[in-house]
Amino acid sequence: LIWMEVGRGEFCRAQGIRYRDMEEGDGILLVVAEANCRYQAPARYDDEVRIATTLSEASPRMVRFDYELFDQTSGVRLAHGFTKHVFCGRDFRPAKLPEKYWPLFGM
Repeated sequence: LIWMEVGRGEFCRAQGIRYRDMEEGDGILLVVAEANCRYQAPARYDDEVRIATTLSEASPRMVRFDYELFDQTSGVRLAHGFTKHVFCGRDFRPAKLPEKYWPLFGM
């Protein structure tokens, strides 16, 4: 699940926004509402892991990311799964994502 968090952060960065900027600048948090991970092969200490992160669902209130994790050297798929998130304000109450972020999430 930690690798999924890394993949999500890198996904946002690749789209031109740091998740921290969304939190600090606009008070928008991505709160995990559901997580699923299916482990298929072990990763060992100091293995390099490649994370493929895709946005599979998005609305102004929630978003879902899908992940595939691979051993960088062998290409073996280590795990796959998803996380669903609700956009919340600083008070952790559900909030609508500001429109300026809609293109980031494919809306």
